[in-house]
Amino acid sequence: MYQEDDEMLVPHPEFADGPQPMEVAQTETATTAENQQVEDPPSSRFTWTIDNFSRLNTKKHYSDIFIVGGYKWRVLIFPKGNNVDHLSMYLDVADSATLPYGWSRYAQFSLAVINQIHNKYTIRKDTQHQFNARESDWGFTSFMPLSEVYDPTRGYLVNDTLVVEAEVAVRRVVDYWTYDSKKETGYVGLKNQGATCYMNSLLQTLYHIPYFRKAVYHMPTTENDMPSGSIPLALQSLFYKLQYSDSSVATKELTKSFGWDTYDSFMQHDVQELNRVLCEKLEDKMKGTVVEGTIQQLFEGHHMNYIECINVDYKSSRKESFYDLQLDVKGCRDVYASFDKYVEVERLEGDNKYHAEQYGLQDAKKGVLFIDFPPVLQLQLKRFEYDFMRDTMVKINDRYEFPLQLDLDRDNGKYLSPEADRSVRNLYTLHSVLVHSGGVHGGHYYAFIRPTLSDQWFKFDDERVTKEDIKRALEEQYGGEEEVIRFTTTDLSNFLCFLYHSDFFPLPASLQLPQTNPGFNNTPFKFTKYSNAYMLVYIRESDKEKIICNVDEKDIAEHLRIRLKKEQEEKEHKKKEKAEAHLYTIIKVARDEDLAEQIGRDIYFDLVDHDKVRSFRIQKQLPFNVFKEEVAKEFGIPVQFQRFWLWAKRQNHTYRPNRPLSPQEEAQSVGQLREVSNKAHNAELKLFLEVELGLDLRPLPPPDKTKEDILLFFKLYDPEKEELRYVGRLFVKALGKPSDILTKLNELAGFSPNEEIELYEEIKFEPTVMCEHIDKRLTFRSSQLEDGDIICYLKSPAIDSDDQFRYPDVPSFLEYVHNRQVVHFRSLEKPKEDDFCLELSKLHTYDDVVERVAHQLGLDDPSKIRLTSHNCYSQQPKPQPIKYRGVEHLSDMLVHYNQTSDILYYEVLDIPLPELQGLKTLKVAFHHATKDEVVIHSIRLPKNSTVADVINDLKTKVELSHPNAELRLLEVFYHKIYKIFPPNEKIENINDQYWTLRAEEIPEEEKNLGPHDRLIHVYHFMKDPNQNQMQVQNFGEPFFLVIHEGETLAEVKARIQKKLQVPDDEFSKWKFAFLSLGRPEYLQDSDIVSSRFQRRDVYGAWEQYLGLEHSDTAPKRAYTANQNRHTFEKPVKIYN
Repeated sequence: MYQEDDEMLVPHPEFADGPQPMEVAQTETATTAENQQVEDPPSSRFTWTIDNFSRLNTKKHYSDIFIVGGYKWRVLIFPKGNNVDHLSMYLDVADSATLPYGWSRYAQFSLAVINQIHNKYTIRKDTQHQFNARESDWGFTSFMPLSEVYDPTRGYLVNDTLVVEAEVAVRRVVDYWTYDSKKETGYVGLKNQGATCYMNSLLQTLYHIPYFRKAVYHMPTTENDMPSGSIPLALQSLFYKLQYSDSSVATKELTKSFGWDTYDSFMQHDVQELNRVLCEKLEDKMKGTVVEGTIQQLFEGHHMNYIECINVDYKSSRKESFYDLQLDVKGCRDVYASFDKYVEVERLEGDNKYHAEQYGLQDAKKGVLFIDFPPVLQLQLKRFEYDFMRDTMVKINDRYEFPLQLDLDRDNGKYLSPEADRSVRNLYTLHSVLVHSGGVHGGHYYAFIRPTLSDQWFKFDDERVTKEDIKRALEEQYGGEEEVIRFTTTDLSNFLCFLYHSDFFPLPASLQLPQTNPGFNNTPFKFTKYSNAYMLVYIRESDKEKIICNVDEKDIAEHLRIRLKKEQEEKEHKKKEKAEAHLYTIIKVARDEDLAEQIGRDIYFDLVDHDKVRSFRIQKQLPFNVFKEEVAKEFGIPVQFQRFWLWAKRQNHTYRPNRPLSPQEEAQSVGQLREVSNKAHNAELKLFLEVELGLDLRPLPPPDKTKEDILLFFKLYDPEKEELRYVGRLFVKALGKPSDILTKLNELAGFSPNEEIELYEEIKFEPTVMCEHIDKRLTFRSSQLEDGDIICYLKSPAIDSDDQFRYPDVPSFLEYVHNRQVVHFRSLEKPKEDDFCLELSKLHTYDDVVERVAHQLGLDDPSKIRLTSHNCYSQQPKPQPIKYRGVEHLSDMLVHYNQTSDILYYEVLDIPLPELQGLKTLKVAFHHATKDEVVIHSIRLPKNSTVADVINDLKTKVELSHPNAELRLLEVFYHKIYKIFPPNEKIENINDQYWTLRAEEIPEEEKNLGPHDRLIHVYHFMKDPNQNQMQVQNFGEPFFLVIHEGETLAEVKARIQKKLQVPDDEFSKWKFAFLSLGRPEYLQDSDIVSSRFQRRDVYGAWEQYLGLEHSDTAPKRAYTANQNRHTFEKPVKIYN
């Protein structure tokens, strides 16, 4: 995974929900592949026009499929951003789910959002990627800011239409899937669950600290524990498999033990955070066991924070522990420079004097020194920091060196505190280098490790492990820039191949490689290396014998060895079966007993489910007659009494016994027979075993079969019980008539010999049921009956009978069975819980379904029921409910692309759905002028209403400070005010899902602005303690404030304190700053506030504001939930 211009190029970190329905998507594809030279990659340009863009309510939105290089592609966008406040856009392999194992394809591509006013402002970004099953989509999570997309003056969204363009060139690549890590290196990799490479690199590092692995093995677990519910057992299992498996190991059991769902596995988290959380969990689980304290013994060090006064005899110090150290990269050439900076003494003087207890404010020195370092030293390199010019986090790709041996006693122990034990030699050797390749929002992670501290390094990159030299593990991970070798134009293809396999891939967008240029071979190029170290693990020389210890089977609990060996044996058995599959044929033998057991229970149509009959795995060269002996042993039917029939798939998609095997065929080998019987070349041979039984139920030799003999199968239907069952099979003569066998059929059914019965032929059931009445007076040949046909029969209804059955005959019953559908209904408010189930028909109309639901709920008016379909991929309700009579049948409600669901969600509305569909509902948060309360109101008005209508409706629902108060409607996003809605704006296109709509009274002072008064934005903010010092985080309720010309900050503060009613002691701690583009400039009480707000050329008034810096102590209000849905990154949580 790579980055470009600080943009993330990663598979989107979400469980692939599959394609989402498009509202409008017009596609124009201009393919130029036909005009390309043979050696050029096939390429194509695809244009996607998206209408009603601002009204898209799906999280993900796919384009139509287009074809380049014989492959199916599509564009994937996140209209509201993929957990960022940018438009996210990716190129996706449209048919990745159905491609064969090990597929891969390489493409160079660009994605663009067209500027429809000035084409030169079109935003285009290009990259290249090798797509595979694990990374089937690739692109830009932060393609462009949503504020630019939605700004109508920018020209990207015109008449609510967005135009997206993709240019794709496909190139063939070498297939690396045959590589065997264990064979080549002795180690195996870890499978990636979606976006878990960050976790894989950390787990490999921890695994290759043998003392840690041994401690994990010695954590007490029992044979009754399940790995998915026990972190210790899951980690033991994972480590055991890494130690003894021959192929890459899955991590699903471990992430399940964390309490993670699939979504968590598709979220890239911070490795340092995962490391800390995992170690804390293990530390907790180790308490009270033989390995208690292992985490502290390995990773815990201590430093001393001190403050020492210069002019008086006063010193304050505090001892703190650490499990890892964060080292600055920016401005530091190497690890030693970072340690120098870490212990750098800061002077506290001037306005920043230290308050010493009995001495008052004093000049002082502040710093950190180390008391002791741990045996295993984990260094986190601060590769990410805040860029206030761009108002975003960026990755620092600067060159930063780290040594193979790290001496922390250098310069006479300048990093050590006076109380440090100088007898301990703090000389460390490098064990592992964890690498991040990509941008600030994501990328790819892998690790270079030397497990035994020998000279041989290994690269652990998810499933693949490769041997690497020291230069690759160290120097090439320093970062910085790389100068490319000089080359001639004839080397261009080799150069591109070299780039593809190097760490500074992809090419910067600004670089244009000319096809012919006489001076090109003299031009060196420099590339920023986007792959660089972000975490280092050092092991102390004096402790390495203890830490790099021997770990063998005796360290592993017996129950764990037994469990995992059994798993491994099963896996090897399956692997062997798969490898030898070409030598064997699977023979599935159906018998009368199978038909009797399945028909009327598991199946109703055709005769048998072949997956539920006895199967035999037989070598292909084995003679079929020898196989018959195995059948004789299995079923107790001597060979001479067996006759086998081949099955055949008919044109109407039914599957029936077709003809018996001839003696010549039975003399062939099993393999030859399968090839004769199976034109589809699948590995299975399906047979029906015919066994004739005498009156004593002993087997008899099969009767002679001539062309005049037809084998028919019979099912009996009981309309009273609504049951269908198999009763047997008979040979009949082609010229015979049904009337000849009525007595026999009555006997099979248990009826009296003279019972009148009706006969029907079951012909087909897909796509519709076809079951026709048989005329008992016609011959079987005249009725076109042949071997394998099915006759269903029932008692003829008595003429004088008053019995009323739901399905009185076979066709009506089969029709019912074919279309019946049990639907699980869930309340939309509780989408995970089944509320009730109804047996319906797929042919039920929209009205039929809502009437049944209304009846179930005891509701008189079915039109107040609103239904929502189920998304089979995300296992969630679809974003848009079903419109009133918007579908014809139940089957339309349940289908989701190529899958059929059995779940529907319902709501009970307070007004009929047809009436509601003519209305627009907005959720508006009303902020009371004097009371500290926020109330959410649902405003429901006709779609052609205006904002003024919303305000008038709201006035009837809220308590105003005085009768003549005026209201306004604001658009709030991430604690900033982005818009005051004009009263005449139509409400139809206002989106309350993405933004918060806030209504408030207009203060009197704003109504009477003087010519020099300014209305400014005022926001609360704090500095994010988890990020770089310049990271500003807004919170709380933003508001407007009138400032007057010449007014000082002290005067403005007084008005703010009164407005917000903040107590003096708390308000005294607040700081005030002018913020422009996220950069704070702190103000003094004497500063004239209005002088800072003079610039008129800032795009968006929210980018300049008066900031109130203080801690966020207010309780979180529920109505901010909408905003919380769009947080940038979920924190790492391990729940168990």
